Amino acid sequence: MDAFAIATPAASRPVARPVEAASRGARAAPLHTSQAAAASAFVAGAAALASVAPARRSKRTAALRNRNQRVAAVAMHGTPVCAGVVITGGAAGVGYAYADELLARGHQVVICDVKDCSSAVESLKAKHGEKASIYATTCDVSSIESINNLIEFVKKSIGVVHYWINNAGINGGRRRFTEISPEMVDTVVRVNLGGIVLCTHAAMRMMEQQKGVESHIFNTVGSGVKGGGTPGYVTYGATKRGLPQMTESLVKEIEEGVQGYEKVETPGKVNCHCLSPGMVFTDLLLNDSTPELRKFPFGVLAAQPEEVAQDLVPKILSVSGNGKSVEFLTVDKILTKFFGRFILGEKSKYIDDDGNVIQMPGAQYQDNGVRVLYDGMK
Repeated sequence: MDAFAIATPAASRPVARPVEAASRGARAAPLHTSQAAAASAFVAGAAALASVAPARRSKRTAALRNRNQRVAAVAMHGTPVCAGVVITGGAAGVGYAYADELLARGHQVVICDVKDCSSAVESLKAKHGEKASIYATTCDVSSIESINNLIEFVKKSIGVVHYWINNAGINGGRRRFTEISPEMVDTVVRVNLGGIVLCTHAAMRMMEQQKGVESHIFNTVGSGVKGGGTPGYVTYGATKRGLPQMTESLVKEIEEGVQGYEKVETPGKVNCHCLSPGMVFTDLLLNDSTPELRKFPFGVLAAQPEEVAQDLVPKILSVSGNGKSVEFLTVDKILTKFFGRFILGEKSKYIDDDGNVIQMPGAQYQDNGVRVLYDGMK
C-alpha cells in the first residue's frame, strides 16, 4: 500500500486499519482483602501504560483542505491519521471529552445528542479553531427514524467512519425499582440497550459498505456489566449486563458467520468491542448520590471526563482485531488507587471528608456537583 491513501465519498481508495497493537484493558475482578494488602508489591512491579502520541496531520491533508476538497479519511503507513469518528451522547460528559481529545489529534468527529449540540460545537471550535472538523446533530437513539437521519448526516459530513462510539445512556434515577414509573423503566431500556442495538445495526450496515476500510464499533458498558447487584439502578444494570453478550454474538457472527448460511463477505470489515469508562463525574454518576457514595467508591475510583478521554482515546485509536475490552479502570489502576487511599492515606482530589464535591478555583459547577465543561452546558 502507498504511504498515503485517501478515501472520500466520491473515490474510495482503501484506508487500512490501524497497525498498532490494541491496548486491551484488563478485566476487572472483585477485589479481596488479600489483594489490597498486596497492592504495594503489585504496584511496584506494574509496568506503566504506554501512551499513544497524538497523530499529526499530513501536509498533503492540509493542501487538500486549502483547495476546499473535503477529505473523509487519510491513512499514513496503514494507520488513520485523519479518521472519521461518531460519538452518540456527545454534548456533555465523557462523550464531549472524547470529541475534545480526538479533535486535538486531528480527527473528524460527529457528535449527536438528544439535546441541542450547538453550544458544544461552539466550545470545541473555540478551543481547536474554526476549521476544526466537528459536526453535530440531534438524535434520539431509541428512534429508528432519528438514527436513520443520523446516518445520512454522517455520510454528508465526514463520509467515511472508522470509529463509532455508542456512548449515549441514562440511569433513570437512583430509586427502588417499584418507585420508578413504568415509563421511565421503558425509557432506560430503549435508550441503553435498544438504542445501542439499533445504532450498532445502522452503523454496521453503513460501515460494511466502506470498501477497503476496517472500522470499529465500541459499546459502552457500566455498572452491572460483570454481574452482581446494582440496587437503586436495577434497570440500568440489566441493560448494561446485556451489552457484552450482544457484542460477543456480533464478534462470532462477523468472524464465523451464521451456522447454516453461507458466510457473507462485505466490502468493508466492521469489528465490535466493549468500552468501559468506569466511574466518571457526570450527571449519570452524581445525580441522587449520597455523601457515603461520594466518599467511597466515587472519591477513590471516579475520574473527571478529561482524564478518562486522555486514557481511552489512544486505546480506541490503536485497537486492532475484534472483540476487545477497552477499559479505564484496569485492575492495576484500581489497586494503585486503593493502595494510595487505604495504605498511604492519600486524600481524594475531588471529594472532601464530608462527602462533598471539591470545587476547583475558577470552575463552574452544577447543583449536583458536576463540573461545567463549557458555557451553555446543561
